[in-house]
Amino acid sequence: MGPGALVVVVPGDLQALTGGYGYDRRIIAGLRDRGWTVDVRQIDGSFPAPTPAALADVARVLGAIPDGTTVLVDGLAFGAMPVEAERQAGRLRLIALVHHPLAAETGIDATLAAKLRTSERRALACAQRVIVTSRATANLLADYDVPDGRIVVVEPGTDVVVGRQSSVASQRSSVISDQSPVTSHQPLQLLCVATFIPRKGHEVLLRALATLPDLRWRLMCIGGLDRDPALVAGLRAQVRVDGLGDRVTFAGEMSGSALDAEYERADVFVLPTLYEGYGMVVAEALAHGVPVISTATGGIGDLIRGVEEPGRGVRRQPDVGLQPDQAAGLLVPPGDATAFASALRRVLTDSGLREDGGGAVGGHREWTGRDGCGTGPVDSPGRELQRRLVSLARTG
Repeated sequence: MGPGALVVVVPGDLQALTGGYGYDRRIIAGLRDRGWTVDVRQIDGSFPAPTPAALADVARVLGAIPDGTTVLVDGLAFGAMPVEAERQAGRLRLIALVHHPLAAETGIDATLAAKLRTSERRALACAQRVIVTSRATANLLADYDVPDGRIVVVEPGTDVVVGRQSSVASQRSSVISDQSPVTSHQPLQLLCVATFIPRKGHEVLLRALATLPDLRWRLMCIGGLDRDPALVAGLRAQVRVDGLGDRVTFAGEMSGSALDAEYERADVFVLPTLYEGYGMVVAEALAHGVPVISTATGGIGDLIRGVEEPGRGVRRQPDVGLQPDQAAGLLVPPGDATAFASALRRVLTDSGLREDGGGAVGGHREWTGRDGCGTGPVDSPGRELQRRLVSLARTG
């Protein structure tokens, strides 16, 4: 299939270190690598709560795009611009990229959630295709009256990572093989990579860890600290009150080799998220060979290789248990600090469980996505999206 052309509209900073923007970058790079012309138009960053100036900005940007152009709009903006979507739907081939429905964001009140749901339903009615990152998100769009035939699941993929050869990890394994962390002088390293916003569940993780003072562990939290200063201040106070100041580090954002080094140092990856459309950081942890403790929400169950839940399209781990041939981690209900603490205790006190988890994730180290497209972060979504875009162009 030959190359084509695409305009990508993204609100805010495309280089921001979040899973959503990372996915956008992978798509753009993947298509360009295949010879596509991809024109990126960045719009005001106030979406999904756009100011009047932001709405005027997106009207200007879309209005300047020639008739018949295929335009992919990031869902952070698309669901909040129904009027402009309706105005442009007759002349542009609009494609919405939905990471997760805007109304699913944690911490918003019922009135705002209802407003966002109505807004996004109107906007999605204008999209010729809706790209989602997981089957779980696709299932949610039934509530938005989006026909299955217009929904396309394109999983992000992750970097190809050579199998873990960390000497530090192997030394830890030998230290704890004959003794529990309670008596070992070598604390186990927990890693959480998530922007500090309510939906990521840091408060749940800290409450869970506060019940494990008898175990030796250290927690490294990596993620942007500026999105919700009040939340961060509350978490820091929580750390002080619980006496965890010498065990918990809020390191801010990291990327590249610095972040890779933290994955290599980690014994267990933890993500207490309350909702996740896909869970890119979980996929990254698996690609690095790190066993995972997370929550049974969104697309994470698929990544952990859980069991099919009857009547649902989402694969989920049914309880706090890990079978090496089946799963690469433990999943617990979102928001349940007690269950999260139980999973942590099991993993921290059972070296065999950790080693089994690390072995189970070996198959994810060259992650290609469920449809087997490509061999890496750019290749998988790039190839699959190219196929879908060419199909759209042919069907008109």
